[in-house]
Amino acid sequence: MQRIVMMVVICLALLVAACGPSVKVQRVPTDTVADLSGKWNSTDSRLVAEEMIRDVVSRPWLSTFQQQHGRSPVVIIGTMRNLSSEHIEMGTFVSDISRELINSGAVRFVASKDMRDEVRDERTDQQYFASEETAKRMAQELGADYMLKGTLKTIMDSVDRTSAKYYQVDLELIDVETTETVWIGNKEIMKLVERNRFK
Repeated sequence: MQRIVMMVVICLALLVAACGPSVKVQRVPTDTVADLSGKWNSTDSRLVAEEMIRDVVSRPWLSTFQQQHGRSPVVIIGTMRNLSSEHIEMGTFVSDISRELINSGAVRFVASKDMRDEVRDERTDQQYFASEETAKRMAQELGADYMLKGTLKTIMDSVDRTSAKYYQVDLELIDVETTETVWIGNKEIMKLVERNRFK
């Protein structure tokens, strides 16, 4: 009799477990390091942006410009190209760089090309539809002094269940008027990914 009761209890426990949710979701802080697949992720994007912007605003070009012009330089972000073999959302990386640049307080920042186009459409509309007192003036935009451009590349290698993923981010800061490159930054990330023998 005792054995039958035990079997019933075990069967009920297995039934409850089988009927439970198959996916477990847990909310975690956005700065949590989560390397699940070894691919480029939000942590890489954030840490690379933080480190490279810290570097660019600590270099001599900034103090040289401030001494020559008596103001902070205006920076715009140009093309950020993904030349890697992975699908990487470069928009997230651009947002991380933009945030770090603005929050550094060392430079003034101009909106991206798409955003500027939208603002220009709004300003054009205001010339026709807004009151004269509130319509914003044309041709008053802030001209950028420097453009920040970059690329992200990868090199992959693997043997058996172990693969090595090498990421290289290169950024360049270019004088818009003279096309002189005043800063080049480089950040490398190497990841070793080991697959489970049974998967």
